[in-house]
Amino acid sequence: MSDTLSAAPPFEPDGPGRQAVELLYRMVAALELVPTVAVHSVDRDGNVNFWNKRCVELFGVPVHEAVGHPLASLAARVDGEDELSALLRGIWASGRPAPARDWEIERRDGQRRWVHSTHYPVIRDGQPQEIFCMEVDISERKHAETTLALAAQVFDHCRDAIVVIDSAHKVLAVNPAHAALTGTPAHEAIGGELPLLREGKHDPEFYQQLWDYVGEHAHWEGELAAARRDGSEFPAWVSVTCIRRGDADACNYMVILSDITGRKHADAQVRHQAEHDFLTDLPNRVLFLDRLRQALVSARRHHGKLAVMFLDLDRFKGINDGFGHHVGDAVLRETAARLSRCVRGVDTVSRQGGDEFVVILADIGGVDQAAHVAGSVIQAVAQPFLSDELSISLSVSIGIALYPGDGEDVDTLLRHADMAMYHAKQNGRNAFRFFSPEMNAHVVERVQMETSLRHALANDEFELAYQPEIDIASGLTVGVEALIRWHHPQRGLLLPDQFLRVAEECGLILPIGDWVLRTACAQARAWRDRGYPVAVSVNLSHLQFLHDNLVGSVDAALAASGLAPGFLDLEVTEAVIMSGDAHSTATINALRARGVQLTVDNFGTGYSSLSYLRRFPLSKLKIDRSFVDDIERQPEDAAIIPAIIAVARSLKLRVVAEGVETAAQLQFLREHGCDEYQGYYASVALAEPDLTPRPR
Repeated sequence: MSDTLSAAPPFEPDGPGRQAVELLYRMVAALELVPTVAVHSVDRDGNVNFWNKRCVELFGVPVHEAVGHPLASLAARVDGEDELSALLRGIWASGRPAPARDWEIERRDGQRRWVHSTHYPVIRDGQPQEIFCMEVDISERKHAETTLALAAQVFDHCRDAIVVIDSAHKVLAVNPAHAALTGTPAHEAIGGELPLLREGKHDPEFYQQLWDYVGEHAHWEGELAAARRDGSEFPAWVSVTCIRRGDADACNYMVILSDITGRKHADAQVRHQAEHDFLTDLPNRVLFLDRLRQALVSARRHHGKLAVMFLDLDRFKGINDGFGHHVGDAVLRETAARLSRCVRGVDTVSRQGGDEFVVILADIGGVDQAAHVAGSVIQAVAQPFLSDELSISLSVSIGIALYPGDGEDVDTLLRHADMAMYHAKQNGRNAFRFFSPEMNAHVVERVQMETSLRHALANDEFELAYQPEIDIASGLTVGVEALIRWHHPQRGLLLPDQFLRVAEECGLILPIGDWVLRTACAQARAWRDRGYPVAVSVNLSHLQFLHDNLVGSVDAALAASGLAPGFLDLEVTEAVIMSGDAHSTATINALRARGVQLTVDNFGTGYSSLSYLRRFPLSKLKIDRSFVDDIERQPEDAAIIPAIIAVARSLKLRVVAEGVETAAQLQFLREHGCDEYQGYYASVALAEPDLTPRPR
């Protein structure tokens, strides 16, 4: 035996229990070979009889300082001395081992450890002579248990939602906050997938990149759109952490979700206050400049145009001086509201300070569109302002600069718009001016034409000319196309391309279109009464077609003239057909139900789809004159005409070629099966066309 056993009390060689005691000491000696088990024994006085090497390590007391000394002096049971004394008394009294239990001990050096102890007596002569104790250091286990218990408390009481998922995204555990946040009870969530990290508003590549990042860095966090059980969404700050399970390839994931709705609202409010004018709530100069830079970048990329409008209220200082600043503030707020109603959602209205406003017109078509908006602003501001039972009238001066012609950077455009506004004030106020004199001249001409158009209907300045449509096979005039002319008081006779675009932009195309319908139907009925039953074709603007009252206008024109619906042919563009919206479809079906013919005008210049054409009950296709011109100029390009005719045949539609000017063009059309033609070869447009048969 080792020297640690030499202190053990002797036993009687021939006494009872000799074999058992001898076996016990041999087992104790064997335990010396088990480095994790501390073994010691005490006598009835509580003094140590035996102290092995592991006891030296566990309690920090050498053998010679332990043997023969009271155990209580070597290590104390924290909060358990009384229990230890009671345990030992019970063993001495009963002679039976005590149940194993855990103790927290404090060594002489003050260090604390946890041990798992087993006490049992050594019986000699029928009486307990010694108590052996085997103790194992369980400090690490106790620490792990404490940590685990603390983690469980944190898990249960954390206000953020915590979800533990496996590698297949199956939920292993959720805390109570998850149920409160999502509305999904724990028993429903556990075992299912966590869709938050698989699908949502982001594309699949985003989620794959997320998991790739977690796989490489073991952690990811960011904002995601999360959903509650009822389907409502909320912004969540999500943290994903990989938890390895020993094997490097196997892991679970801890997902922490925080509802950041309140934070985002607060951030948005702070940002809004920093970027908007406190009085009008319009974008301030900071936000305006940022949007103008973005608009310029977009315009450069797409080769587009934009306009900057600088506005200043005329004589606004008198309102503040005469009525007080509270009235002036009310006028500024109302001005801001009116300006916002004059522009599109993609545009920006900003208050720069005082009574100055600036507008960005993004992605505009050109000068005319900018002028139209400026005119609308002038009319809106001119409406009386009502404040404190006061009626205040104002006007506004506007300067306009266009990108890229008037400048290609922020400073240049603003400076030129400001300069143009100054000239507007210098020239009488209540007006708008373009930075370029040439543009001013163009706009002045357009405004004058719009003014003249508004009087043209009342002054009976319009007339219709009719160009015959000839049946190629028979030479008969089967129809005429009504073409509007304007006898301008100063400029003389104007053709449609000189004024119809202005009419569309200012909204006059609707009353002008109604006049054309009524006049053309009346003339067609008059020809029929004279023995010429020809159909009359009327071109429709896309604005007319989109108007709710088109069918009513057609009904009224037919009723007033007495013309049968089959003798009215309405020509629409490919764009109207291709829109395919419910309103267009309903309008076309309603007109065809009445027996009115429908022709697709200028066919081949747009992007018509055969499937779209099949959806509508059309009557004819009219080949654009540019393809007819190619018959002699570029014969290889004229090959599209037989293709158009083939498409029409498949749809059971008649084909009309416009712009025919030579016999060679007509012969080409005849050879390829075209049904009708019109153009100078037959006749120019006349107020009283020749409706007699033509040579074949």
